[in-house]
Amino acid sequence: MVALESTIISHGLPRPENLRVAREVEQVIRNQGAVPATVAIVDGVVLIGLDNGALDRVANDDNVVKASLRDLAWVCAQRGSAATTVAATSHLAHLVGIEVFATGGLGGIHRGARETWDESADLTALGTIPITVVCSGVKSILDVPATLERLETLNVTVAGYGTSEFPGFYLSTTGQPLSARADSPSQVADVIAARRALSVTSALVVANPLPESEQVDPDLHERVLAEGMALAERRRVVGKDVTPFLLDHFHRATDGISLQANERIIVQNSELAARIAVAVSSSKPGT
Repeated sequence: MVALESTIISHGLPRPENLRVAREVEQVIRNQGAVPATVAIVDGVVLIGLDNGALDRVANDDNVVKASLRDLAWVCAQRGSAATTVAATSHLAHLVGIEVFATGGLGGIHRGARETWDESADLTALGTIPITVVCSGVKSILDVPATLERLETLNVTVAGYGTSEFPGFYLSTTGQPLSARADSPSQVADVIAARRALSVTSALVVANPLPESEQVDPDLHERVLAEGMALAERRRVVGKDVTPFLLDHFHRATDGISLQANERIIVQNSELAARIAVAVSSSKPGT
């Protein structure tokens, strides 16, 4: 099985592309021989795997909130509906025994965090949840070196998939070196088995870069990022609202180029996660 977060559906992609991509991602996972399990809360009930009605609700209902790990109990007790972040999805997937999770990009340390203390709950969650997360690095709007330092402190293993450099979401690389690398799903499955045997209690991040030919032009990326950060400051956008604000700015300011990259990221990461999940299942005794 492959867990999928739902925040990208409710808050990360515009309508109606969000629902189309969500269904495409699930089918990509099935095509690799795995089972997709999109995670969300609907009317106070945690769902691990969404039917068409629930998926449509998450994609199109304005009352669906964004829930991190700290928010889960509150949303459930209030019988609310929520899309789950990386932190929340990791927790819920681990509770039901799912070992592999696909997403676009992780949250991390925000630029200027020395003044704002703005750090994603994704990081601390990954420091305590033994799940394998396939992603394209952290979102490129963040402070990448600081985020990698924090992941190291939290004992989170970060391995490049087919690369020895950390990818930057819209960018194929951030230039930050990685000490671990995997070049096949079976290699990742072997690491997962070793982690299980050693009772490692933190996450494994498999950083899967966009091909260079599909990345956002680096010069365009830096210009749009600077404009977006300045605009967010002027409008006093803070906390968990910063990431969706900047992603929306990217989609509009790049005339959809970043949106295409975003869609490609989640599709390719889901395909790789499915291949890893199949390799993990095949390597277990009795399978």
